[in-house]
Amino acid sequence: MSEDDPALSVSIGDDYVAIVELCRPPNNFFSMAVVGGIADALHDLDADPSCRSIVLCSQGKHFCAGADFSSGDRSYTTEELYAAAVRIFRARKPIVAAVQGAAIGGGLGLALAADFRVAAPEARFSANFARLGFHPGFGLSVTLPRLAGAQKAADLFYTGRRVHGDEAFELGLADRLVTIERLRDEAHALAREIAISAPLAVESIRATLRGDLADQVEVATAHEAVEQARLRATQDFSEGTKAMAERREPRFHRR
Repeated sequence: MSEDDPALSVSIGDDYVAIVELCRPPNNFFSMAVVGGIADALHDLDADPSCRSIVLCSQGKHFCAGADFSSGDRSYTTEELYAAAVRIFRARKPIVAAVQGAAIGGGLGLALAADFRVAAPEARFSANFARLGFHPGFGLSVTLPRLAGAQKAADLFYTGRRVHGDEAFELGLADRLVTIERLRDEAHALAREIAISAPLAVESIRATLRGDLADQVEVATAHEAVEQARLRATQDFSEGTKAMAERREPRFHRR
């Protein structure tokens, strides 16, 4: 990433709370620079004793609107992107995501990598892959059922529908629902409350509760990448991305 156009910024306050902020408004589309940058930042924060918890947030209207299919950027492979995603899941310190606007596709995957999500009513969560003629990625085949349950996850995967903050809270995708004006403050307050606890104990408890989640995500993303490559070659995927760009209902033909 360029220093003149950073993908994200990182800072640590005197309350032991680090802020990792995506800096590509308004959509904060993910890219190798964004996902790899977050993975690098979390790795560095793991080694920094002045950090005990992390707020993951974004500038602008949306948390992360997923991949920008209109950009045509294939400078990195799906496997490279998902290797960076697995590194995010292997981070040791607790993460609170502040979700405003859209957390769509891979952006939803990024939000669900956090330990907690503080959302505004205006937030929109969507695993919209099937609407694009695509397979879910970013480990969502593990993380979404883990949070919402298998049946609710199937509903969200098959329909690709968007759920706003209040429904996300009911489904368990959001842990706290607050006004958008209070979003950052509430996320920071939760992270600070975590940071007050004994850091070695928190990291130990977190490791116990998450168990082999990172290993599960590593296996899942390998499968997701294969399925995404297969479906990317279909006419349905071309139609899905075109329909999204044209803001119309897709017309799929099973080929």
